[in-house]
Amino acid sequence: MAEPEQRTEQMIRVRQVTDYQASWTEEEPWEEGAFTFQLILDDGAEEYVLQPSVGDAKVLRKLLDKSEALTFDLDNRTLISSNLPLGG
Repeated sequence: MAEPEQRTEQMIRVRQVTDYQASWTEEEPWEEGAFTFQLILDDGAEEYVLQPSVGDAKVLRKLLDKSEALTFDLDNRTLISSNLPLGG
């Protein structure tokens, strides 16, 4: 990648969420596990991993599934939903 293009890529701090992968990991037998959501940003240009609580994971999954468009602000670590259907 040319140097000016590299600088432009590094300056982009809000990216579109184009896919995600959810996973659950057992921490200790008979104990609560840990959820992770790997956000794929701009078709793989960047990735970000969220580690929500169980309650937040439920809400996050609904947000990821029901939003027509999502962006992620890397600097503020904020998931931004656009066009979320009402009543869902």
